[in-house]
Order: sequence, then C-alpha cells, then structure tokens
Amino acid sequence: MSEPQGSEGTTQRLPVIERAAEPDRRDQSASAAAYGPPPVPDTDAGGGERRFWSARRVPAAVVALLLLLAAGIFLYDIAAVRAHRPAMHWRRELSRQLAERTLDDTWVLIGAGVAAALGLWLIVLAVTPGLRGLLPMRRTHPDVRAGLHRDAAAMVLRDRAMEVAGVQSARVRMRRTKADVRAVSHFRELDDVRADLDATLAEAIRALGLARQPALSVHVARTTRKKG
Repeated sequence: MSEPQGSEGTTQRLPVIERAAEPDRRDQSASAAAYGPPPVPDTDAGGGERRFWSARRVPAAVVALLLLLAAGIFLYDIAAVRAHRPAMHWRRELSRQLAERTLDDTWVLIGAGVAAALGLWLIVLAVTPGLRGLLPMRRTHPDVRAGLHRDAAAMVLRDRAMEVAGVQSARVRMRRTKADVRAVSHFRELDDVRADLDATLAEAIRALGLARQPALSVHVARTTRKKG
C-alpha cells in the first residue's frame, strides 16, 4: 500500500486548519448555478480495479475458537459416557428441554433467531470485501496492487485546498465515491474561491491515481468574527 508523502510547502500551513470562527450560514457560496461541476477525469484501463478483500482474522479466530471449545466439550462428554460415567448435567438438561419444548415456544424462537442472525452475519462477511477505508489505485504494473487510505487522500486534498488564495481553513471528508470539501474563506469573492477550488481539487483527485475517481463536492462559506 502506498501513502502520499506531504511536501514541505503544504505542511507549513497545517496549523492554520483549526476550528476558528463558525461560518455564517447566511453568507455562503451560491456558485452551483454559476459554475458547473468539474470535468470528469479521464480513466484508463485500471478503472475497473476491485476493492481489497479483508482477511477477516478476528471473526475467523472467534468462530474457530468457539467451534474448538464446543467440539472439545462434546468429545469429553462422549468419552465420559463411554467410560460408564453419567453425562454432564447441562447436556441432560438441554436434551430434556429440546424434547419437551415445542417449535412455537418463545425460547426456541429466540434461539433460532439468534442462530439465524449469526449465520447471516457470517455470510455477509464471506461475500463482502471489507476494508472500506482503503481506496484501490490504478494498476501500472500487472504484479503490483496499490491502495490509498481515505484519511491520507483527504489530507492531500485538504493541503491542496489550503493552497488556494482566500481559503482560511478547509475540511475534507473522503468517501469511496465522493469527496466532500468544506472551506472557509476570509477574503476574495466566494464564487472565485469556489471556482479555483473546483479546478485545483479536480486536478488533485486525478493526481491521486485512484482506480475509481470520486465525485467532487465543494462548499465555501464566509468566516465571521464576533464584534465586542
């Protein structure tokens, strides 16, 4: 997995990204009508790259441990019965309860529901890839697969947003299919700031080299300072 390396020029501006003043919701960029969405980045043959699959080590270890304990307990009980010793009390009680209770009994329905839920959970884990925080990158070599963490991609976009003139702070929320950027501007027209952000961030997304280019959503608001 490859992660972006920050440049010296961008890391010097990171302390500026703080929760300063709350943006005035009445003074926001309404440039969605003035500017169209940024052009869709060109995709190459790596656009169909699939997500990374999780090893599911923790669920597999838990299931294996439970099965091992259950098998060991039943094996011990069967060996004890073969040695002419009485079966364990819990197994005798379980056999009696299963023989006496009907299928429409409340506890039988609860147990069946729990077993069905656990089985469905295991099926979902088996058929879904997982690793939602890892974005697959375009494959430039047939034997090498690379991925980029969403937090690292968000940091790169945030640093590029801070390079735009007029941007005081920026916050980026990176998803698998969308990059949501919210910036606060302290000078320049909001429409101009948003237009520059659209162009800069569209170029930054292309430079990330992701197999599936996320959509870009940019919101710019004006910072306000309380008087007094």
